[in-house]
Amino acid sequence: MLYQCGCSESLRHDLSLSVCLTDCLLLYVFYSSDEEDSSGERGSLHTWKGYSYSVTPERVLLSRPVLQAALGTRHGVLLVEGGQVYSFGEFPWKQSQVSEVGPLKPVLESALSGQRVVAVAAGSFHSGALTEDGGVHMWGENSFGQCGLSSLTVVPNPTPVAVMDPDTSPPHTIRVLELACGEQHSLALSAQHEVWAWGSGCQLGLVTTIFPVWKPQKVEHLVGRYVLQVACGAFHSLALVRCLPPQESRRPLPDKCGQCNQLLYTMTDKEDHVIISDSHYCPLGPLLSSHASDSAPGPHPSITEHTDYERGRTVAQNGEVLTTTDADISASGTDSDRAVGGVGGARSQNSPYPNDQAVKEYLKKLSDTSLAEETPPADSLDLLTSDLIPGVMPVTTSSALNNLVSSCASAVGERVVSTYEALSLKKMINYYYPGVGGVAGVPGGFPGGPAEVRVRLEESMQGKKSCSTGDIREEEAEGLSRRLSLPGLLSQVSPRLLRRASRPRVRAVPLTPVGGLPEAGELLPSLQTEVWSWGRGEEGQLGHGDNLPRLQPLCIKCLSSKEVVLVAAGAHHSLALTAQSQVFSWGSNSSGQLGHMASPTTIPRLAKVSGIRVWDVGAGAQHTLLLADGDCYQPILYYSGQQVREGAQDATQDQTEGYSYTQQPVLLPFCMNLGYVSGVFAGGQSCVALADRNVMGFIASLHELAAAERKFYCKLSSVKNHILRPLLDLGENYSLGPASTVLLRSLARCYSRLCHLTGQHSASLTANLRRRREFKSLVMLEHASIFLDTYNEYCCSVGNFLVMGGFQALAKPSLEFFGKCPELLQRLAESSEENIPLSDLLVTLFYLPMRHLHEYGRLLLKLGTCFEVSSVDYQKLQDGCSKFEALALHLKRRRKEAEYTYHFWKSFPGKMTDSLRKPRRRLICESSNKALTLQNSGRFSVNWFILFNDALVHAQFSTHHVFPLATLWVEPIPEENTGLHGLKLISPEETFTLLACSSMEKAKWLRSINQAVDQAMTGAGQSGSGAGQRAEPPISRTASYTFYKDSRLKEATYEGRWLAGKPNGRGMVKWLDGRIYTGTFKNGLEDGFGDYVMPSKTLNLNDHYQGHWKEGKMHGIGTYKYATGELYEGSFQDNMRHGHGMLRSGTLNSSSPSVFIGQWVHDKKTGYGVFDDIIRGEKYMGMWQDDQRQGTGVIVTQFGLYYEGAFNNNKMQGTGVLLSEDNTTYEGEFSEDWTLNGKGVLTMPNGDYFEGSFTGEWGSGLKVTGSFFKPNLYDSDGDKGRAVKLGRLAVPPEEKWRVVFEECWMRLGCEAPGQGENQRAWENIAVALTTSRRQHRDSPEMNLSRTQNRMLESLEFIPQHHVGPVTMEKYDSIRRYLIKACDMPLHPLGRLMETLVAVYRMTYVGVGANRRLLLQAVNEIMSYLARIFQLVRFLFPDLPEEGGAIPEPSSDPQDKKDSNCADTQLESPKPGRVVSSSALLLPVLLPRLYPPLFTLYALEKEKEDDVYWECVLRLNKQPDVALLAFLGVQHKFWPVSVPVLGEKTEVVSSTKDACFASATETLQQISTTFTPSDKLQVIQLTFEEITKEVMSSLEDNFLWSMDDLFPVFLYVVLRARIRNLGSEVSLIEDLMDPCVQHGEHGIMFTTLKACYYQIQHEKTT
Repeated sequence: MLYQCGCSESLRHDLSLSVCLTDCLLLYVFYSSDEEDSSGERGSLHTWKGYSYSVTPERVLLSRPVLQAALGTRHGVLLVEGGQVYSFGEFPWKQSQVSEVGPLKPVLESALSGQRVVAVAAGSFHSGALTEDGGVHMWGENSFGQCGLSSLTVVPNPTPVAVMDPDTSPPHTIRVLELACGEQHSLALSAQHEVWAWGSGCQLGLVTTIFPVWKPQKVEHLVGRYVLQVACGAFHSLALVRCLPPQESRRPLPDKCGQCNQLLYTMTDKEDHVIISDSHYCPLGPLLSSHASDSAPGPHPSITEHTDYERGRTVAQNGEVLTTTDADISASGTDSDRAVGGVGGARSQNSPYPNDQAVKEYLKKLSDTSLAEETPPADSLDLLTSDLIPGVMPVTTSSALNNLVSSCASAVGERVVSTYEALSLKKMINYYYPGVGGVAGVPGGFPGGPAEVRVRLEESMQGKKSCSTGDIREEEAEGLSRRLSLPGLLSQVSPRLLRRASRPRVRAVPLTPVGGLPEAGELLPSLQTEVWSWGRGEEGQLGHGDNLPRLQPLCIKCLSSKEVVLVAAGAHHSLALTAQSQVFSWGSNSSGQLGHMASPTTIPRLAKVSGIRVWDVGAGAQHTLLLADGDCYQPILYYSGQQVREGAQDATQDQTEGYSYTQQPVLLPFCMNLGYVSGVFAGGQSCVALADRNVMGFIASLHELAAAERKFYCKLSSVKNHILRPLLDLGENYSLGPASTVLLRSLARCYSRLCHLTGQHSASLTANLRRRREFKSLVMLEHASIFLDTYNEYCCSVGNFLVMGGFQALAKPSLEFFGKCPELLQRLAESSEENIPLSDLLVTLFYLPMRHLHEYGRLLLKLGTCFEVSSVDYQKLQDGCSKFEALALHLKRRRKEAEYTYHFWKSFPGKMTDSLRKPRRRLICESSNKALTLQNSGRFSVNWFILFNDALVHAQFSTHHVFPLATLWVEPIPEENTGLHGLKLISPEETFTLLACSSMEKAKWLRSINQAVDQAMTGAGQSGSGAGQRAEPPISRTASYTFYKDSRLKEATYEGRWLAGKPNGRGMVKWLDGRIYTGTFKNGLEDGFGDYVMPSKTLNLNDHYQGHWKEGKMHGIGTYKYATGELYEGSFQDNMRHGHGMLRSGTLNSSSPSVFIGQWVHDKKTGYGVFDDIIRGEKYMGMWQDDQRQGTGVIVTQFGLYYEGAFNNNKMQGTGVLLSEDNTTYEGEFSEDWTLNGKGVLTMPNGDYFEGSFTGEWGSGLKVTGSFFKPNLYDSDGDKGRAVKLGRLAVPPEEKWRVVFEECWMRLGCEAPGQGENQRAWENIAVALTTSRRQHRDSPEMNLSRTQNRMLESLEFIPQHHVGPVTMEKYDSIRRYLIKACDMPLHPLGRLMETLVAVYRMTYVGVGANRRLLLQAVNEIMSYLARIFQLVRFLFPDLPEEGGAIPEPSSDPQDKKDSNCADTQLESPKPGRVVSSSALLLPVLLPRLYPPLFTLYALEKEKEDDVYWECVLRLNKQPDVALLAFLGVQHKFWPVSVPVLGEKTEVVSSTKDACFASATETLQQISTTFTPSDKLQVIQLTFEEITKEVMSSLEDNFLWSMDDLFPVFLYVVLRARIRNLGSEVSLIEDLMDPCVQHGEHGIMFTTLKACYYQIQHEKTT
């Protein structure tokens, strides 16, 4: 709910505040004990005025807790639990309603009933409310458009205001997260973290000169930035913005003005120097007059005049006035500096140039001040001055003096210029390197001088976008090198002095993590922020070092590295609260409201609250309220500003002289009586505090947790600024060694991450106090891993630095830097010991953050005591406590290990230290006391065993060997047999025995080694608590190892699974020469499936093998890609191609390489194989030996030549038969390829032949010695005698691909075909399927389809029907199993089928598509059937032999029906079943081989089919009736009517393709089937269709005779128009099952065959 309160005093326009109340009120809100909130009394409001001891806070009793208060000049609004809003105070806009309500009686804003309000805001005379859905409601004074409602001067009740984005179509509503109100304007922060403004005045930040702005508009200058918070003063605005990422913030500087497009910098070459000028003046830059802020408010404010300043003014690209800032943020300047700084109230003169005397006096004073200062060493003071703002002071001083000297050089003379050169350089170098915090000699850039001069001082800063993501040192170093080379720094400095000033760049280590912690993400608030301000600046409230207004938002550079987390705006002053609990203030200080009395007040300075940690602020008209940590964790209040007399009315600005005010913040004495304050607000002359009562200790515990975190962060920041930065600098200047330097940087990085996380967490806890005050959303509970990991990483970095002697190395340079009495170090390290060594002090200091983990645990446990032990909340807090306590104990052990290791290295022999000493290595135990010796060692040998957390070291005299723990196995040797206390140690290349001096020592070493090995494997030594350790590490593990002895693996690195010292399982080996093996191992050798890459020595490519291995060699199926471009797929044995395989040869770019597929023996072609020589256009199918054609074989060429016969030494040698395309045949002796030599017979196509001796090459002339014969025309017997029978000299079909079937038998566990155990074969099948399935699962690129996976699962089970008598049911199951197995390439039968299909296609496709190979192709298929059937009968031994019968099924008609239906596709139903290989296997095999086989049939029957087709085309031209009459079909069989489109139509003389149409369509399906049984089934169905159509017009008892049937069937065949009917007939005849040749199917097939021959001869009859 929202309450509003105020007083009846007169309105004051200049005292408005968005977040403060005008009157000092203290409101207590109580609610009854029956409320659900178990944490007790919440949301009580206290209000008061001033800071005198007589002040008594008032409180108001309300029914619900107050969540938020906001105050205007004379009114206030309150938000209470439940989302209701109340108002109090003076309401002149209420008109007829109650215009004034006391603070004790707030009234409900009924217009907001039904709306759940989540936030409220109050301006001087208007208010705003924000609803849960992001909607805005405004009410109050609207003369300047501040309520966003046009045509109304006042808005009496809360009214919705639409914040619309006009750039979208249609415009959509913007969701608002936060509201802020000033006197004449309002700001809204959208969910996209953009700022929207409405009202009047330059404080809007809009690019407009027309006021009021009635509708909310986006502040374009902040678009693209992430705004976190907005605040409004009376006539100025503030925004807290997240810094841009580094790549965005470091954009190149603009070189031209964005408005007039003129150069920003000019360069003039003089005699001995170059003048670089940056005094660009943009005539287009709009600038508000300084009088604009003094204009009286009215309903229609006048447009601000545009005033052009003198020529010296500079306007930046975006039109904003560029001004100076003061680097003296920490107010550490000396009194003389402040004297030089001038009085803040001085006004600018009209002329930009002072007189000569003023210049001389100023320079003299500056010189005296400089001489009086002491300049510390260059690399020290900048690290101690934590408040030095990078990139500000040098620019301020040098730029101001440059312009000053430039304008006065003619009057002062050359001497002044040269004096200035030396002065400015000296000051600049002092600022950048020593970083003298007190050198603020010109804090305001000669503030007593003209304002126009001060305008120029900011020019060289504004081009650089602010970003505080880097380290201070880094920014300083970059700033020096950049500004020495950029214009605007030294306009008239000679190159000689510039060269003298240049120094080598200091290497910087960022101490602020760029972008924060990535794990934290959006969980924690950002610390990398900037403060932007705009509006009127006559009181310096914008913080830019001047009193000029700003039309658009401008970054306050000096706050960019200060980690600001909250901003607040008073009427004419501004506040910024940092994560380090510091408060920066600037603006009007007429009543001491800034908390300090330093001047000028136009730049941010620290309020004087030394030692106090402030965590909330409120800004009133002329006072500031601070909420800070007290000693007992109960918050305390500080007040700074004007004292208020009791009963006095608000004083005007001119009456403030009569009031007393504070010089610095004072403690309010009554603050301890308020309870636990969670937020403060201020406004006008009033202060408000929101407090809770501590019930059950919960509120106190939350406050203690947040306060402890704030204190801890301040401590970390102090160490970082005063200790870590100097140490980093010392590490750069003193030679610590490369290792220690890197570790020091790593330590600094980890410390900064921890410091940054703590700061973010501190800000998060503080925000929780201001808002919810609950523990469930605490990041340290929900995301504890972020904290645990950060602490782990930091502890590791400190330990690493300690182990490597880093702190010892830093002792001497630290002594020189910190002095012999390092009180600062002792104070920060919280050490009370005297005369403690500096190195030990540093160690104590950097291990100090670990103590905070105990603090986390204690405070979480304290929170837990506020809940029932059985509650979920208690358990959650208890778990969080346990995590932090466990980590604290673990890190304590880690520290002891690091210290133990460090002391060990101090006593270790120096020669081996360098090679063994590593940052992460920790000592566990060592055998210098002779507790452990090597068995069988020499009498005088020295064996020293040292156990580290990552290795076991065996040292001997001057040598040592390191055994990594991850690959070390230890076994105790039983003492019963030997009586020795022995330990057997196994490493990948060595096994040795260690003897302990006692059983206790043996147990100690055994336990230590096992724990160390376990931690090395799990990483518990580096992270985690190490709890739950196993008794001993697993014998099988994953690790990496580099071999040093093994001849085969020497210097190779293995990474993968191990078993008892040997690689076993999946792993990878990398050799130094580039070889890589990735796959499975067994007993130290490659075994199983693996991938092997071997670089070629001659070619810049790799050999690549992927396949199976056995005992370290390629063995089994694999694929080898050669660097030459060849590819081999097939079997290997002992690293050689052995077995069946295919080799593709040819260049890499060749699309048709030559291919060999066949048998290999010891890497050579031996046995049967097919070689397709693409280059010569030949294909060889025959026997090989030692890579040469040897034995019988067949060659066909692309020109139609066919040869079969003997080969010897890769040549045609011996008896052979040669046929050409035109059937010219030679049968005789050959001596070379295609070379005839010896006796033979040459037969011409017409039957004439030569018989005798032949010499010469075929096709190029033959020499014949012999006789010529011309057979008698009527000598038919002679014709028969001369016909050549092909295939006699070819390889017999049963000899082809013998190795393919042998490999299949071997996979089943049989050494030879048919020799083996049936049960073992089935087990091998199951193992092969499971292994292949796992292998495919591990290789995503080889994944099977979902159907194949389901099929594979079913095949993994051994079928139960492989034994026992075979019935029809079992036969059906066997047939289904074979179909599945042959479809699965991972099954041995499936792989066999896949290979046979590949070799068949390789043989008879392409050049092999020669009609003379048809007989061999058919015989090869028959051979396949016989050999596969042998395999099937081995797996199913009870299956009858070829031609055997299966008993008839049972008499159950249902069984008979099922059995017949299951095999309708194989053959016609029969009462029994004759087992044949063709019926069982052709349905599986033939569809895969059909294309090449049918092509051969088509080539063979080409002439007959052409004759047949010509006759079919001719006869099909006739109508149905004419064709039926021509074919002699009896008239009674002629269809009388035929169905056309479902209706009966009579057959007339012109009817065509209508008779017997269904039978014709059925017969046409013969071309879509593959197996003979399927084709015979089609023929049978055709006969049935013919019979059905004839019987529809005849009596039912009609029976066909062949004389009647044949003409009808001939008609159907003609109408079916089957193109290659001759090929179909021949295929059926050659491959049909012999058992059906004489049955019904045989008769039907004979009829079809007769029709085919009848059609061919139809034209001759």
